[in-house]
Amino acid sequence: MLPRPLRTLPPRAGFGLKPEHYADVLTAAEQGNPPAWAEVHPQNYFGAGGPPHRWLTAIAEHMPLSFHSVGLSLGSAAGADRDELEALAALCARYGPAMVSDHLSWSNGPEDKFPDLLPVPYSHAALDHFVAEVGRVQDRLGRTILIENPSRYLAYAGDDWSEVDFLHHLCRRSGCGLLLDINNIEVSAFNLGLDPGPWLVAIDPCLVGEIHVAGHAVKDDDIGGQIAIDDHGSAVRASCWELLAAFLDRAGPKPVLVEWDSDVPPYAMLMAEVAKADALQVAPADA
Repeated sequence: MLPRPLRTLPPRAGFGLKPEHYADVLTAAEQGNPPAWAEVHPQNYFGAGGPPHRWLTAIAEHMPLSFHSVGLSLGSAAGADRDELEALAALCARYGPAMVSDHLSWSNGPEDKFPDLLPVPYSHAALDHFVAEVGRVQDRLGRTILIENPSRYLAYAGDDWSEVDFLHHLCRRSGCGLLLDINNIEVSAFNLGLDPGPWLVAIDPCLVGEIHVAGHAVKDDDIGGQIAIDDHGSAVRASCWELLAAFLDRAGPKPVLVEWDSDVPPYAMLMAEVAKADALQVAPADA
């Protein structure tokens, strides 16, 4: 099958596509009211065929797709997972997504794969490694990718850079862009005792190709404190909307994704969150 021409993600709000919503999305499209774009985890479509591909093929006829990978493990000592990269390249050839992204993280060890996106130290060695691996992935895919800032629960001692500076160096040296996850900033800030406002102000908007917002949980930990958990299992928090509005006011319209990956809500509830994100894209002069 020939790849579809690449489309561009519009500066609108999109949603994370889940099987629970396949039929609702196609119904909305047939009624002339499709969402602006959809994001999928490509690992869910690495099979050769079957119902997932039939649904995705039909939905892709109506809107651009963004592939948000969770399996390359770019920060692993052995580098990007080769099997995952080849499967991702094949899926990109099949669907021609408008955007491809992965994470500033690692999840593969010498013998195991871990069910989490683990953070990397912000060191010279880690930067050199990540630049090389992002370059290898971009060369294989024949496109620029985006890298997402992580949600962190602990920080490494002795980092050479702040997270923002590390991301800036990574983007400028590798040519990749940034997937700015505002919920992850809030989670990291809560857990590490940081202020998310200055973090966000320090980001260069020109590097940002996509933005994520989501909900998170705050739970009691085992030592009498609390911890923020990046579970994507609830509506976007008011504080996250406020940070998004402040960033868009400075950066201008961007593709914004509403993530809701666990306790998946009804389609109408998800679209109400998407509408909130879209409302923030309207410039004051257009309101």
